[in-house]
Amino acid sequence: MKIRQRNLPDEEPLPGQPPLLDRIYRSRGITHSEQLDHTLKQLLPISSLMNVEKGAALVAEAIRQHHSIVVVADYDADGATACSVCMRGLGSMGAQIHYVVPDRKKHGYGLSPAVVDLTLRHDPKLLITVDNGISSIEGVAAAKRLGMTVLVTDHHLPGERLPEADVIVNPNQAGEVFGSPHLAGVGVAFYLVCAVRQALKSGYNPATLLDLVALGTVADVVQLDKNNRILVNQGIQRIRQGHASGGVTALLAVAGREASRIVAADFGFALGPRVNAAGRMTEMGAGIECLLAESRQQARPLAEALEQINHQRRTVEGDVREEAESIVASLSIGEENSAAGIALYQPHWHEGVIGIVAGRIKEQLHRPVIVFARGEEGLLKGSARSIQGIHMRDLIDAVARQREGLVVKFGGHAMAAGLTIHEKDFATFRSGFQQLVAEWATAEILEEILYTDGSLPSSERSLESAHLLRQSGPWGQGFPEPVFEDEMVLDGWRIVGERHLKLRLKDITSGEVVDAIAFNQSEVPLPQRGGEVRVVYRLDVNYWQGRENLQLMVVAIAASG
Repeated sequence: MKIRQRNLPDEEPLPGQPPLLDRIYRSRGITHSEQLDHTLKQLLPISSLMNVEKGAALVAEAIRQHHSIVVVADYDADGATACSVCMRGLGSMGAQIHYVVPDRKKHGYGLSPAVVDLTLRHDPKLLITVDNGISSIEGVAAAKRLGMTVLVTDHHLPGERLPEADVIVNPNQAGEVFGSPHLAGVGVAFYLVCAVRQALKSGYNPATLLDLVALGTVADVVQLDKNNRILVNQGIQRIRQGHASGGVTALLAVAGREASRIVAADFGFALGPRVNAAGRMTEMGAGIECLLAESRQQARPLAEALEQINHQRRTVEGDVREEAESIVASLSIGEENSAAGIALYQPHWHEGVIGIVAGRIKEQLHRPVIVFARGEEGLLKGSARSIQGIHMRDLIDAVARQREGLVVKFGGHAMAAGLTIHEKDFATFRSGFQQLVAEWATAEILEEILYTDGSLPSSERSLESAHLLRQSGPWGQGFPEPVFEDEMVLDGWRIVGERHLKLRLKDITSGEVVDAIAFNQSEVPLPQRGGEVRVVYRLDVNYWQGRENLQLMVVAIAASG
């Protein structure tokens, strides 16, 4: 890993910003104060999303005619929140609306003919997909044969062939000029609800859905461009002000988070995993029902059930991760002639956790990773995670083109994708995948670079600065949380929770001592007390027994020099 400081563009300072925030914002491409205006008036116009008004017209007519509408969701947090946004938003405007979510093991991803069959119990006239559908050629065709009107809302990259839906709303489809191609599935659903409100001239306020939109957007790790930052910021503000939905409020409670102090990272590390656990370990209906609950009291037992499922997920994930890491340890990654891409499979691995494990190994090795689990009828389900510079969906497409039938189906985007192959073809696929990664990846791409915001003087390494940064986001993918680097004196350390380091660090110049914690870094070799270390860290506010203290969240630590 290399550590580099972010470039600071040679532009005029932003007016009215403290020096610390000025340098952080400018290094992230902010050149005008307007780019930091996260009010709803700055949201890209609803009508600018191609086909959303056409889709809204279909929905509005179905509502007027009292036709049955079915939403087909995906089984992750983005899909669950997108489904909940449609159920709550359209339902509040009079829709006779129901939902169906595929079972990960039985049905796989997306709208398939089997999932269309599941919708028949609701006798739908209009079928709406959320966070899926752009690659569902056969599923859409099956729905059309049954006389349904089909509206696809999705954000994943389209393939060469599009489904023959009545309307497709996707910020990444050909001809789209929408200013935020990074809109998550829940963001697309939110725009649809807003457009339906306009079509019906309803008095319903879609802003009540923004806590769900913020949760799904961050949990799906999409780029936080300005439009997404507006959506996330507005959701955070509603939660902090006590206006969260019952489901989100209950999830915050079981996760031990205070609504008044929530930040964007809490969606990704606390709430998102609990919603995702339902789709990974059982079925996503439990997660959606929690998000649809009318009150905190109604949602609490559902949130507690998700908490238990998440505990189960952690146990299963830990077992699979340990085995995967053992296999990877034998590959001598980083040495000459070692694999540039990693593809792993064991027959007993749980399909629900392979995406998490792929992400963990990708973070450790800074390599594109695909982890497979056994599916139905001799098929393997794969979950893929990539690094900057290697477009995962395009890479899988290239492997598929090498041999007809090697990849049964696939979909996704640059950093994450899913695919299905035949079990008998695993070795062939792995070979082709590794060969293409080696061809596509330069040495620079495969070398991890940790970008920082430079050194932080002890006068700015303070509780006040930590509060300032917490309030100045939202930080996330593409708009990273500030990270600093400094040489400090190791004043003491101990291992907590088996894998974490609890540290006391002393500023070399001022002698000021600050507490720090380094998660999952217990094996890092450190000097004796009094030795100097190079620390890469974030500022954090530690709440304990009603008191606030500054704490450094250590990203990387090594002996100085």
